[in-house]
Amino acid sequence: MSAQIYFEEYGGPTVLRHGDQQLPEPGPGQVRLVNRAIAVNPVDWKIIAGYMRDFRPLTFPAVPGTESAGVVAAVGPDVEGVAVGDEVIWTGFMGGYRAEAIVEAAELLAKPASIDFEQAASLPAAAGTAYSAVHQIGVAAGDTVLVHGAAGGVGSAAVQIARGLGARVIGTASPGNHEYLASIGAEPVAYGDGLVEAVRALGTVTAVFDSVGGAGSTAATQALLPDLSRAVTAVSDEHATAAGIAAVVAHPDRYPAVVALAEQGIIRFSIQDRIPLAEAVKALELSQAGHVRGKLILIP
Repeated sequence: MSAQIYFEEYGGPTVLRHGDQQLPEPGPGQVRLVNRAIAVNPVDWKIIAGYMRDFRPLTFPAVPGTESAGVVAAVGPDVEGVAVGDEVIWTGFMGGYRAEAIVEAAELLAKPASIDFEQAASLPAAAGTAYSAVHQIGVAAGDTVLVHGAAGGVGSAAVQIARGLGARVIGTASPGNHEYLASIGAEPVAYGDGLVEAVRALGTVTAVFDSVGGAGSTAATQALLPDLSRAVTAVSDEHATAAGIAAVVAHPDRYPAVVALAEQGIIRFSIQDRIPLAEAVKALELSQAGHVRGKLILIP
């Protein structure tokens, strides 16, 4: 038997349940993965709340979680390039909140030995989104990039990727995260009143990535960036849509690219908290409350 977190109805984090599952043997093209670290993302609680039910309806019971890292324990028929004992990264739409899982071999990436399991599990969603955004707006040396929500997982990855490309980065965050932003190469400014003036005092912004969405960050983007073709958002809400700010489009090479950047030391996440899988409700409540610095990790 293997532990898992599941839910049987849409709602807040407290709808999550902890139980055991009996795993089948992996079928054709599948492997059995023993998870060592499971990343928590805002999309997890949004899926649980039912925000995506109209276009991605779920069959209950459902297991949340979109990314993890672990070790291959068994391999099914017709699997090539993956062997028992391989350390890998998994990413998919659902099913990550498990101690062990049957997954498609095609959903796996090789984990470099130089990246630990926690860092590896954090890469696909957060760094993949950040990589896609930075390249979508053509960030290069000489740019001054404003990153809204720069201390979170996606935002901090965007800061580091943009800095790696030679750009200057200004990052918005709560004051408690300013020291952290400075440590990863961003010039911090506080959310809220005075944000536009504070950014202007630092210089002229040439590109914007909004990782948080909402009326405030959208208005600031409009005020600071005359050419909105160089703005992109990870949260395509009504404010961004009305302003004509494009949503992030997934870059086809984002997963191998961010693994390579992590291996080079360009991307490294701050891990705010490591929480036992059985306490996934706590992790989702922290994520839903916002202001997470870097990533939250579930430990099976």
